[in-house]
Amino acid sequence: MRLGILTGGGDCPGLNCVIRSVVVVNLRKGTETVGIRRGWRGLIEGEFVNVTPEMVAGTHNQGGTILGSSRTNPFKDPSHVEKLKENWKAAGLDGLIAVGGEDTLSVSEALNREGLNVISVPKTIDNDVGTTDFSFGFHTAVGVITDAIDRLRTTAEAHDRIIVLEVMGRQSGWLATYAGIAGGADLILVPERPFDFEEVVKELDKRFQRGRNFANVVVAEGAKPKGMKDFVTQSKDVDEFGHVQLGGIGEYLARELNSRMGIDTRAVILGHIQRGGPPAPFDRVLATRLGVRAAELAHEGVWGVMVALRGLDMVPIPLGEVKGKVNELREDFYQVAELFFG
Repeated sequence: MRLGILTGGGDCPGLNCVIRSVVVVNLRKGTETVGIRRGWRGLIEGEFVNVTPEMVAGTHNQGGTILGSSRTNPFKDPSHVEKLKENWKAAGLDGLIAVGGEDTLSVSEALNREGLNVISVPKTIDNDVGTTDFSFGFHTAVGVITDAIDRLRTTAEAHDRIIVLEVMGRQSGWLATYAGIAGGADLILVPERPFDFEEVVKELDKRFQRGRNFANVVVAEGAKPKGMKDFVTQSKDVDEFGHVQLGGIGEYLARELNSRMGIDTRAVILGHIQRGGPPAPFDRVLATRLGVRAAELAHEGVWGVMVALRGLDMVPIPLGEVKGKVNELREDFYQVAELFFG
């Protein structure tokens, strides 16, 4: 067997743990691991590399991905799909493990319907991939954000300020809420709950009336005020999957709070800092288990599935059941956070 592996979409702590695990399982089975560079683009352009045990040794604590990534969508151009298939055949691939988020999963599902053997491993720091309890990278990002909240709290208190921390989360408020609870945020705004500026001001006013002289607000990049049709974005340009580049809700919110409350309000945007650095222990273990199970399923001849974490178990879920599913923030988690607002 010749088993391929690629990493698609945004980089994420833990990707190298998945690659390493697939290589180790394949080594035990006497199978070659064919690495595809730069995600789907590499499969279109024929960028292959034999991934050896020496290449992955000691990579479990490295961020990013040794194979590189891209946001390429082969189905934007029919000729790209044909080229992908030609390169697949030329490389002698019996199957492919595709590691990525919502967009990578959608391509995997489409290729599976075209008759290619694909298994997916979910990856996203946003934790927004449906049908799996957690995706690796999430807990690492939560740790980074929590540390930022802790640091911003001291400077906000020193200067009697409101600090608005903008974090990732296009469709889901898991990151904002998890880190907000851990960091003791005074208000959390998420995509699942469009907010009203008057209610935000009222909530923060209660805090200041109790004698508190500062506040930390955490807002997910996909959060927006009630009645606002479009997201606040850095650019109206879209990527190959039709997504605009989010960013700016933090600055927008800070300006409004400064104007409405008359309190010095600053915005901080963490951006790609949330993605970088070595994976947390939880993510190293999760990514390792996902990679091991994906490789095992390939050797068992089980294709067209995504490996999901359900409780403590690794469960294969048909790709057709994953497509379009968003792991939205659970209401009970937000209710816990609300108890500490203000």
